[in-house]
Amino acid sequence: MNNRSLITALAAAGVLAACAGTSMRSTESDDAPFGGPASVAFAADLWQAMTAAGLAGGGALQGTPYTGQHPHGAILDTLDTTLSVGGRRGEIIVKRNYGGEGVSKAAVADDPARHLKAVTVMFRREKGYDSDNADWFWAKYLPDGSLDTNPKGAALAGRVAKGAPKGCIACHRAAPGGDLVFNNDRF
Repeated sequence: MNNRSLITALAAAGVLAACAGTSMRSTESDDAPFGGPASVAFAADLWQAMTAAGLAGGGALQGTPYTGQHPHGAILDTLDTTLSVGGRRGEIIVKRNYGGEGVSKAAVADDPARHLKAVTVMFRREKGYDSDNADWFWAKYLPDGSLDTNPKGAALAGRVAKGAPKGCIACHRAAPGGDLVFNNDRF
């Protein structure tokens, strides 16, 4: 096979894989608690489902802006519903994190895209996904839907910071009710 044929074959394989979407993605758990290939693939499917449901992306439903706190943002809005992702239906909490110069509740209500810094998500996966932590899948997206990373370059998707003294799970373990959710008691 010459170089041109090899490049054509590789390009065709890439197109087929891209078109296959969810069906080609692994649903197996990663060895690492977060940032591995299966977590990143599920996070991509989750973003796509959120966008289709109007929970993310251009034209997304907007919640009521409220005053936030570190690490999320100066102003937040939160949506809480159920969503199907790859045949799995689960609870989802979508928190939009706003900041930057001139940010206020009124400024976010008037022009949310201008101040959006990140979208943090909790999605309840299937029973047994992470039973120590209420089976939540965690993800932090940038406004364009790409995954944010930690200082070591690991994608923030999966069981983010499981077992660490700081991070998503460590902070949310302090939520009352044992459900890792601060805004209500789910159990």
